This record gives sequence, C-alpha cells and structure tokens, in this order.
Amino acid sequence: MRKINLFDTTLRDGEQSPGVNLNVKEKLEIAKQLEKLGMDVIEAGFPATSKGDLLAVQEIAKTVKNSSVTGLARSVKGDIDAAWEALKYAEEPRLHVFLATSPIHREFKLKKTKEQVIQTAIESVQYAAQFFPIIQWSAEDACRTELPYLAEIVEKVIEAGAQVINIPDTVGYITPKEYGEIFTYLRENVKGIDNVILSAHCHDDLGMAVANSLSAIEHGAGQIEGTVNGIGERAGNAALEEVAVALHIRSDYYKAKTGLYLKETKRTSDLISSLTGMVVPGNKAVVGRNAFAHESGIHQDGVLKEKTTYEIISPELVGVSTNSMVLGKHSGRHAFKNRLQELGFEISDEEVSKLFVAFKELTEKKKEITDDDLKALLIEEKVANKEAAFELKSLQVQYGTAQIPTATITLLNQDNELIQEAATGAGSVEAIYNTLERCVGQSITLIDYRIQSNSGGRDALAQVYVKIRVGESEASGRGMAHDVLEASAKAYINAVNRISLLAEIPQLEASLLN
Repeated sequence: MRKINLFDTTLRDGEQSPGVNLNVKEKLEIAKQLEKLGMDVIEAGFPATSKGDLLAVQEIAKTVKNSSVTGLARSVKGDIDAAWEALKYAEEPRLHVFLATSPIHREFKLKKTKEQVIQTAIESVQYAAQFFPIIQWSAEDACRTELPYLAEIVEKVIEAGAQVINIPDTVGYITPKEYGEIFTYLRENVKGIDNVILSAHCHDDLGMAVANSLSAIEHGAGQIEGTVNGIGERAGNAALEEVAVALHIRSDYYKAKTGLYLKETKRTSDLISSLTGMVVPGNKAVVGRNAFAHESGIHQDGVLKEKTTYEIISPELVGVSTNSMVLGKHSGRHAFKNRLQELGFEISDEEVSKLFVAFKELTEKKKEITDDDLKALLIEEKVANKEAAFELKSLQVQYGTAQIPTATITLLNQDNELIQEAATGAGSVEAIYNTLERCVGQSITLIDYRIQSNSGGRDALAQVYVKIRVGESEASGRGMAHDVLEASAKAYINAVNRISLLAEIPQLEASLLN
C-alpha cells in the first residue's frame, strides 16, 4: 500500500473563502485539531500578506509538533523572508513557493517571457534553500501550461533544490483523464522526477476536484492538497476527507492509503464549519448530516437487515455516533466531564469548571443537551476572546406588530465602565445593531448576516455569523445563544472586538517575535 501525504490548506486557501475571517486563536484551535486528525502538512497561512497572518503562522509553528507546518510565498525575497520569520520555530519548517507558468498568466499577470519565469523560479528556490530544509514549488495554473515548458521549468526547480513539485489545477479547468496524463508526462520527461514528491492541488469549479485528485494518485502523485469540507476560493478545493475515505474504502483499487485518524473526521468538520461560518450541505459526502440517513422505505428495510446493503461507509469510521447520550439539568459534573472525554476532547479541570457553569445555564433554557450543544459550548470557550473591548451585560428588546422595535443594551468596556444605550429599527435585529453602534461610538456597516441552528428542535441553539466594516477594516463575528436575538448581538460584538484587536497587532507582534 502506497502512503499518500495529505497537505491541508484550510487555514490558507480555505480562509480565502468569501466571508471567512479567522483570528489567531481560532486558527490555532483548527491547527491543533488538524494535527489530531493526522494531516501530514498544515499550510498555516500566507505570512507576507499581513502582520496578523504572520503571527498566526508563527504561533501554529510553535505549537504543532506532529505535522509539518508550512506557509505560502510568492517568488520574491520579501515573501520568503516573512515565511522564514514565521516558520523558523517549527519542528519541520517547509516553504511553499509558487509562480505562474501558463501563457495567459505570463502575458497578462507577470508580463515575463518563458526564460524570465524560469530564472525567477530558480532564484527563488535557491534563495529559500538557505533557510528551509524542505521546499515545495508550485506551478500556478499548471494545467493550462504547455507540457514541454512545464516539464522544463519543473526540471530546473528540482535542480535548484525543490523536494516537492505541485501541479495545481488553479482554476478547476482540467478533467480527470487530462490531469492524470500531465503527471504521466512529467514522470516520463523530467530528469530527477523520481527524487521528488509530486503533489496535486485541485479546485472544484467544474465539480471534479476530488475526482482529479484521485486520478493524480493513479498516475503517480504522492501528495494531495485540499481542505476540510472542501472550502476555498470560488467553488472550493478538493475535500480531503473525501479523498481519504475513498482511498480507505477502495483500497482494493487504488492500493494507497493516508495517515488520517478517520474517527476525528466529523469533529474536525464540525469545528471548521462552526468557526468559518460555512455550513456543510446536508448531502455533502462523508460529513453531511444526510450522509448516513435513510428515508426511503426500501433503503430502511435493507439497512435494518444488513447495513452494507446501502451503507458503504460506516458512520463510526468517520466519528459519527449512532447513539448519543443526552445530558440535562440534573446531570452532574462527572457525567458532564465524562461525556466530553468520550467525544474525544482534551480539556483541563479549569476549562471543565467554566464549561459546566455554561452548561448549567443552558439547561435552564433547554431540556436536553445534545452532543452538538456540548461541541458548540466547547468551541465558544476555546476561542473566546478573554480581553474583549466590549462585553454584553444585558439586552432587552421590545417588539410588537403595532410597535416600533426598540432595543436597550448594556455593555462593559475594557475600563470596566458600563455603557447603556437604546435605539429603534425597522426590525428587532436592526434595533439591536443600531443600539450597539451607539454603544461603540463608531459608524459600522453590516456586510453579511446569517443564522443557523446547531441541531434540530424548537429549542436548538442559534448560531449567528456577521461581517462588518469599520472604516477601512473588515471583520467577521460569531455568536451563539439559545435566543436568536442574543446570538445576533453577540456576533456583532464579537466582530467589533476583532476589529479593535487589529490596532493591537503591532504590540502583539513585538511580544511574539521577541
């Protein structure tokens, strides 16, 4: 069985999904879960893009020990220097450097000749080799590049010191047959190709990212790049959980495997969905809520008699529990802690104490607490901003069909001062946000607002995601509560707090870099 490395870019390409904006704590929490899942390589970000991204990559590099941490860089010294500053603390620092190679990119974006592109690629790899023990080089838009030219530049960067060669389908254009043929062509026409790992990075614009990735494996790829839940720019990337499970279920055909601990799949998917605000479709393969559901009478009858009649993947394989223990207001601390441990969470006694208080408060509003509720509570505790600029102390909303919606809100600021304001709006949410704008004392533009429930039933917890703009800065926020209006207020405050942190990044950077 051939071992296929998995290169996870959830924290880089995944965060480039429209509307996704993760802070350092959230990125670190996701990285730790990706490590627990067993990802071989974690692309933690693009350090040169911002001080915040550099800091996030740096913290992940310091924390993650069992996965190789990498960062993206353009073929310029400044990017490579920033990546080294972020990654030099890693157990196995590696660089992912890229350069476009297709005719359309050479002419319109780079404005360089073929020879100039080759020289730039060689120089960037040679420069990076002074710092990084492992260098991955990517030919951006490789699938629309002339094959002889692609083979030439790949051979040159291998000579320069690249150990991993990535052939990305940057715009999701290729078909499985054509993609496999590219790998075969390179293996047959590039000197030194047997000394490097070939990698595939596929986008899903035509819905073929996973199929293309599997085709690459059939034709010699030793690494697959993608994201959990398939998130990413435009239509997203190859969903790594689908690739891993496909190799596991069809090992008879592919004769290949990954190193993923598949029981962590659903937990990882849920965490990333919650923190990014990107809802997993119900019909999503492997992790969708309907992936193991059967409604048809014929299917139900077959599954009751023998599961494999209609289930090729067992729910337990990917960490989906077929029965869940229900906790309630009479449950004690021991049962609460035991259930969290059964769910696979590693938590300290201090965290258990804080979570148990939140759990008891929730039981006053919700009769039965599900596993999804516990996961949501834990995520909130793990990524909570302990030094927020504003904290919600009280919220009151008056609404009636013959009344103008009015909200009264009390906030606590960093100086422990209470701020109380009231305002009206066309609806309850608008009244809340108009009031919060008064409390904050800044002009705020709401760009996006979404609500979802974390489980079924009328008493499900509400999760609200917002995106706001203050001046030139944008940030997303997340709020969770039993009441939709309270969750809406928390999400808005969470976004405001994130923007306030942007001003503190220089000081934060200094403390981390020193």
